[in-house]
Amino acid sequence: MISYKLFKHSLVATLTALCLHGSMAFAAAPENASEGAETAKTETAAPEAEGSKKIDAKELLLGHVKDSHEWHFFSLGEKNHVTIPLPVIVYSSKGLSVFSSAKFEEGEATHEGFRLVNAEYRAEHQLDEAAYPNEKIIAVDEHNNPTGEKVYDFSITKNVTSMMIAAILLLWIMISIANTYKARGAKKAPKGFQGVMEPVIIFMRDEVVKPNIPGKKADKYAPLILTIFFFILINNLLGLLPGSANVTGNIAVTAALALISFIAILFATNRHFWAHIFNPPVPGFVKPILAPVELIGVFTKPVSLMIRLFANMLAGHIIILSIISLIFIFGAMNKAAGYGFMPITIVFNMMMMCLELLVAFIQAFIFATLTAVFIGQSMEGAHHDEEHGHAPAHH
Repeated sequence: MISYKLFKHSLVATLTALCLHGSMAFAAAPENASEGAETAKTETAAPEAEGSKKIDAKELLLGHVKDSHEWHFFSLGEKNHVTIPLPVIVYSSKGLSVFSSAKFEEGEATHEGFRLVNAEYRAEHQLDEAAYPNEKIIAVDEHNNPTGEKVYDFSITKNVTSMMIAAILLLWIMISIANTYKARGAKKAPKGFQGVMEPVIIFMRDEVVKPNIPGKKADKYAPLILTIFFFILINNLLGLLPGSANVTGNIAVTAALALISFIAILFATNRHFWAHIFNPPVPGFVKPILAPVELIGVFTKPVSLMIRLFANMLAGHIIILSIISLIFIFGAMNKAAGYGFMPITIVFNMMMMCLELLVAFIQAFIFATLTAVFIGQSMEGAHHDEEHGHAPAHH
């Protein structure tokens, strides 16, 4: 039976039910009138056909997977959007400014000398998209022109809010289960949600942490590995809910997780590890070539963790949203085609949701397992010294 101490140090997550993702997000896709057939020699233009409307699928898809200063749930028509404004916290030469993101809409995306960049503003001022992406906050003058002043954005964005919700949910579940162990004792058979989570934690501890991290240090690093696993898992599952944030599909989030793993790996290293890096057991003339490669490998490990989680979760969201958007793409050409394609889209989307549900568990498992493997490799030399009393046999 898992100990109360291990439960107390580990974040746990509930398994969420499968749901159809994105139906609310695409409830009313924005429609832009296409260019009608115009005749230059006449005063009147040919009327647009009823179905001659198009959608900017790229903007529609990327807009739903990117971070935002407001939480958008769904739209009713083209102008009625159900959103929750989030706090904007920016620091500039004027000092610290705190206000609601709703102020941007009231002031036509400008408030207190700050501007929220969007596609229209960027096109109007001919700004570079890489330097001025959507949702970036910049300083502007009285004529609404960029001043070029450095602005530090510490806003509570959609992804940050989602991670706060996930953290609160995890803490609530963790504390409730820990209190159950405290009240009933660790020797009694688990019941309820406690019985669901205990096999998962025991599996991660006995099949992932202990086989990869040697000796007694496995117990030291088990809480970290379990926390990483459940934090990623619950954010992956929350990301499948309609109107939710794409947290693990944001490279800044996966970079932060990879940095935590990297710091843990560095703290676990010893002289045997660094001796293998700078003095690899190869012929002397090969050492100058292999040593830089080994050193680069130290930094590529967390990078691979970051990119793997980010790419898999982002790709899954984009595929699901793309399948849903096919309804509106076909509907823009012909209403009958849109309604006719809807059942096919629903079937494909449910299949993708099942796959994404599996990927949510797999990616959390892979990230936690590789972190345990890399930590174990960092201390492998010391383990061999303890076990065999001689220099480590590096793999």
